[in-house]
Amino acid sequence: MTVQVDGPMRDRYDEVLTGEALEFLADLHRRFDGRRRELLALREQRYADLAAGGTLEFLSETKDVREDESWRVAEPAPGLVDRRAEITGPTDRKMTINALNSGARVWLADLEDANTPLWENMVEGQLNLRDAIDRRIDFTSPEGKTYALADQVATIVVRPRGWHLPEKHIVVDGQRTSGSLTDFGLYFFHCAQKQIDAGLGPYFYLPKMESHLEARLWNDVFERAQDALGIPVGTVRATVLIETYPAAFEMEEILYELREHSAGLNAGRWDYMFSVIKKFRTRGRDFLLPDRNQVSMTVPFMRAYTELLVRTCHKRGAHAIGGMAAFIPSKDEETNKGAFDKVRDDKTREAGDGFDGSWVAHPAMVPLCTEVFDAVLGDRPNQLDRTRAEVSVTADELLDVASTPGTVTEGGLRSNISVGVQYLEAWLRGSGAVGINNMMEDAATAEISRSQVWQWLHNDVRLDDGQTVTRDLVQRLIDEEMTAIRERVGDEMFGAGRWEDARGLFTEMALAEDFEDFLTIPAYERMP
Repeated sequence: MTVQVDGPMRDRYDEVLTGEALEFLADLHRRFDGRRRELLALREQRYADLAAGGTLEFLSETKDVREDESWRVAEPAPGLVDRRAEITGPTDRKMTINALNSGARVWLADLEDANTPLWENMVEGQLNLRDAIDRRIDFTSPEGKTYALADQVATIVVRPRGWHLPEKHIVVDGQRTSGSLTDFGLYFFHCAQKQIDAGLGPYFYLPKMESHLEARLWNDVFERAQDALGIPVGTVRATVLIETYPAAFEMEEILYELREHSAGLNAGRWDYMFSVIKKFRTRGRDFLLPDRNQVSMTVPFMRAYTELLVRTCHKRGAHAIGGMAAFIPSKDEETNKGAFDKVRDDKTREAGDGFDGSWVAHPAMVPLCTEVFDAVLGDRPNQLDRTRAEVSVTADELLDVASTPGTVTEGGLRSNISVGVQYLEAWLRGSGAVGINNMMEDAATAEISRSQVWQWLHNDVRLDDGQTVTRDLVQRLIDEEMTAIRERVGDEMFGAGRWEDARGLFTEMALAEDFEDFLTIPAYERMP
């Protein structure tokens, strides 16, 4: 029975990968990894059922949970009472300082989609989180600019990797550990008590779950971790991202499973759309989506999802957190004005619908998000008292993808190819938060981009100009977009990057006969 670390041990890594911390991870692995694998197998079974003509629906076996009006989640924890503006981003040293200083109430410290699982990123991210809590973090840029923590900083909420991702550099009893358990376990072991001492607690965002059974597993992990380290039960708090199609039908059950540790739910966009495609990819035109940038949060199936999320959360005393404003301000004032107007409209809709806060990706967007929610909340920390009892959403409304307006265009196909390849090139070099066309993109962008190309190709979709999406067309556009990228970045930068690797991976995923569930799994194997 052994624990092996086969990643390189660099400066200070021994502060994170201590013998005690690794034994803590090994305990979590031995207790819970078998169940994790069983639940991943259930995901595959659910997909097989859908491919055979089944559908998603509210579960009959958990009807009592939904109809029981008596239960509530835990009261909001210290530092999570007021969440009107949250900033997301990776845990590199500079971003850690900038996010904590941004004026946002919460920082989603991202070890998942805005990060890449490069060994150095995972270990150094843990170091940066601990240093930030200890207030001993600083950074000096190559240009000589220095960064240090302000007196008032955001509350840290860590997002570990999803249940599906492994950590290949830590092996317990001959098996790779779970990326989820690794990220959670190292942070909890080193920082849980530090956060309690600071008057806060170990808080988490939980991604990519597809069922309440997966939430139950997380809850059991929390209980074991608290017990093992002598941390009071209920100290952990977790906000769940409802970013998969199946999870939208189990929101109340997910809150129920985590109720002692729940801090609410979050409504995403790209990952949710990606999940729609993934789960119903063989079901023809009823689940075909137009160009991704034409699918707003107000189209019928997305509107049903967000309305149900707010209603579910406030019915149970949980926070409802809105989606991402990914815009990065540019030097062009006209570009900024148009983008800021769109972000303002989006955040105004969320605040008006009852959300308690929302996400931004750049510090410059924090004041706008705060201003919009200030106008609705005033001095109140949230609007949990707004129960939205008038909302009633049916399974058919959640499934009504067919009513989504829009078209599939060559421009949309080109955009998916170009943005997908650009993101993957940066990802393979170790950067998971990538500025592309004035937007901060993460892994969800690459997933929706390649999945749309796959869906359109395998359903013989006709573009608005009459062309049919074929392998030859996709290959030609990939060639053309790669030429455009090379001309833009220059031969030297192109040769020094991982452009051909990114092109190969995107092409493989988009043209494959069988749909790969997650692009990041084969991509991880191409990373040291």
